[in-house]
Amino acid sequence: MRGDAEGRGMFMKPKTIFLLSIILLLVTLPAEAQCAMCRAVLESDESGQAAKGINNGIMYLMVFPYLLIAGVGYAIYKSRKKARED
Repeated sequence: MRGDAEGRGMFMKPKTIFLLSIILLLVTLPAEAQCAMCRAVLESDESGQAAKGINNGIMYLMVFPYLLIAGVGYAIYKSRKKARED
């Protein structure tokens, strides 16, 4: 007699992983990431505009590694799909 986990595989289906990823992206909270030095300098600014600018810049710079990884993943996907069709 086989156990419940046997035969079904240990990994989730790609569709399930995709849906979980989308849900996690939609449920994220805004992050205000700053180093300690930047935070100390920017807290002295009374208007808060400089702090908003620094936070936006940090978030902007964080996007590019993810875009690069997504691009490489898409290129691999397309090449494997093309190889499978040939």
